[in-house]
Amino acid sequence: MELSGKVCVVTGAARGIGLALSRQLVEAGAFVAMTDTDAAALAEAAGAFQPDCVLAVPLNVSSEASVIAAVEAVEARWGAISVWINNAGIARHRPIADSSESDIDHMLQVNAKGVMLGSKHALRHMRERRFGHIVNVSSTAGLRGIAGQAVYCASKFAVRGFTEALQQEAAPYGIRVTAVCPGGVDTAFWKAAREEQAPTELFLSPEQVASGILSVLKLDDACVVREIVLRSVQDVD
Repeated sequence: MELSGKVCVVTGAARGIGLALSRQLVEAGAFVAMTDTDAAALAEAAGAFQPDCVLAVPLNVSSEASVIAAVEAVEARWGAISVWINNAGIARHRPIADSSESDIDHMLQVNAKGVMLGSKHALRHMRERRFGHIVNVSSTAGLRGIAGQAVYCASKFAVRGFTEALQQEAAPYGIRVTAVCPGGVDTAFWKAAREEQAPTELFLSPEQVASGILSVLKLDDACVVREIVLRSVQDVD
């Protein structure tokens, strides 16, 4: 896809991977709707860009009404959406026996339901033009179970399974769908997920993950990478 002039939506864009993605998409010439539930952080992040190429849209990805309102706001500003990146996510790493019901509900609502709702409304609009690319950010925690991360793993396994089904539903309309599974990424997201300090020597940077996603978006429209796993070269676990 030629990204110049295309309308892209990035969820969880106030910081980390989402912010790096927004920056690289703008550099590629795209119009970027930066969305996040943290309106203050989002406004600050979007303020670093030229106002004609970004739109800050407060969004609760687990609310269908909020997703619909975001789509309407973006299309009213720039027209049809060509790229939707479901990047928003949360994590609270602790054994399942120590996880509260609210922890479980919140993680599944954001990480799994949020991806489903974003994909649903992106697909509804993209299929009318038979063009577009949906990217769902999962994790290497969606590839294997990890002790102390049971709920997070469950939510990311859900994203991968949903993405596989979505690929089959979107393909007849010529719409590409990709799952992205990063390993550890050196962001505030990871630091907030754990009570103890995690070693980050082998972690990826947000910019490296964003670059991997952009390389997939830029492929010829007749070609799709169904899943991409991104890890540090030295991270062989």
